[in-house]
Parts: sequence; C-alpha cells; structure tokens
Amino acid sequence: MNKKIFFSMALALLMTTVSVSAQKYFTKSGKIVFDATTSGSPEKIEGVNRTATAVLDTKTGALQFAVMMKGFAFERALMEEHFNENYVESAKFPKADFKGTISNNGSVDYAKDGNYPVTVKGKLTIHGVTKEVETQGKLQVQGGKINASASFPVLLADYNVSIPGLVADKVAKTAKIEVAVALEPLKTN
Repeated sequence: MNKKIFFSMALALLMTTVSVSAQKYFTKSGKIVFDATTSGSPEKIEGVNRTATAVLDTKTGALQFAVMMKGFAFERALMEEHFNENYVESAKFPKADFKGTISNNGSVDYAKDGNYPVTVKGKLTIHGVTKEVETQGKLQVQGGKINASASFPVLLADYNVSIPGLVADKVAKTAKIEVAVALEPLKTN
C-alpha cells in the first residue's frame, strides 16, 4: 500500500512540474528605461515606462514585449515632448515591440528557484523599423514567479531616429535600453 501512495504522489508531483514548466507568464507593468545621456553631459536624458506588456512561454522560450511610446516619462516635460514629437514620432509610430526567444531556454529550470543567465534573440521594432537583436539577460525564478532583466544598446540611426544638429552633442547616438519585468502565471480562465 505504501508503494501505491508513493507512486501516486510522485506522479502528481511530476504532473505539477510539467504543468508549471509549460505555463505562460505575463505582466502589464514591466519597466523599460530609455537612456540617451551622453558621457560628460550635465543633463540626464532618460525616460522610464512602467506599462510594458510582456509574455513568456516557458515551454518554448518565446518572449514578447510591447510598449506604448507615449508612456515614457522624462524628468523634464520638454524632453518628453521632443522625444514623442521629434525623435520617435509617437503619433505616427505609437508602439515599440520585441518578438523573440530565449536561445538557451532548456538550461532554465522553471520549477526550481534560482538565477539563470539567458541569451535572448529576436526582432525589435522601433519607429517603424525592425532589426535583429541579441542580448544577455537574467531570469530569476522565485516562488512561482519570474523576474526577467536585460540591458542592451540601440543605435538610434538604425531605427531612423535622427537627432537634430542643435542638440546632437547632448543626446547619445546609442541609447541604452534596460528591461525589468516581474512575470506571473497567466490565468487562462
């Protein structure tokens, strides 16, 4: 009788592990930082958006992000206005997104708490231009939730974002993008 109970418990645990590793995780409150501050500049040119949407399929490693460009908040209203009207043209290109995969998804044990280095590859679309990107990131699995973070450079000219000559020395040609999201299991009721 004890063997039957043990086998039943082991089977239940295995099924739970399989279902956990096949889940999709989601957030509507991801944080993305856009930093175009030049070295030596007294002015910080940084926008923060805390409304990024992200979905991770732990079974396949598929990863998607979407962010509304008007959601970036800057320290100064004038910077925000220039960002939206002159640089990324938010009215014309309201959204940026990323669609890709975690290349080494098999090395992440989503059923076990821990920190896992990952490589993310995919297509980033900003200002109506799509480019292939690859970066290193980190997944932290803790208590059934996943925290994901990464940082990577974006050459603004690659996305047809032009900086006027008047402020060219104040705005970096390469922006640093930082992503930090806390993902929870997606409810599929």
